[in-house]
Amino acid sequence: MQSLYNRVAGQSIERLAALSDGIFAVSMTLLVLDLRVPAGEAIHSERDLWHALVVLSPRLLIFLMSVMTNGIFWVGQQTQLNQFARADRNLAWIHIAFLCAVTLTPFSTSLLAEFIHYRIALLTYWFNILLLGVILYWSWSYATRANLLADDVPAEIHPAIIRRIVIAQSLYACGAALCFLNTYYSIAAIVLVQVNYAIAPRFCWGLFSRKGSDD
Repeated sequence: MQSLYNRVAGQSIERLAALSDGIFAVSMTLLVLDLRVPAGEAIHSERDLWHALVVLSPRLLIFLMSVMTNGIFWVGQQTQLNQFARADRNLAWIHIAFLCAVTLTPFSTSLLAEFIHYRIALLTYWFNILLLGVILYWSWSYATRANLLADDVPAEIHPAIIRRIVIAQSLYACGAALCFLNTYYSIAAIVLVQVNYAIAPRFCWGLFSRKGSDD
């Protein structure tokens, strides 16, 4: 039997959403620290500056990819929170674990940007994405079992959210597997998956997300 404290702790969805917004904001801001202005003493002409920017372009790509990663999972978490009538202590800690995975994204981003040709760096980045997806799946499954959803949540929302997470994580895993051929293939595949879920097109890859495009 739960103690009285455990029954009343962590019930505020609003406070959980506020904490999440703050963590996501800090995480996305830290991503830009990996983009460093070229050293002035190394630039003596337009050509030197252009060359320096070309050298910087892989880091810019990883930065944009990570902004999309955080943006997609922020939308996914907010979609879930909007369907909850209330929270409890267990759900609050599940989302704190999710936010812990969010705080790791600047590290995994920096690692991949620094060692973009190494499979371990790419797989570390993918594992970060996997953690985010698994914990969101855990959150929704727990909230459903614990009857924390609002009474007016349509029945089709549950399979749509589950399907979206499972398909997205499957596509991310397939993309990560391409690193055994070339890490750039993996990055390209992950970016394509992210663009699909960010803009939810009505064609091609959008077929995977059409029913869950509201999240």
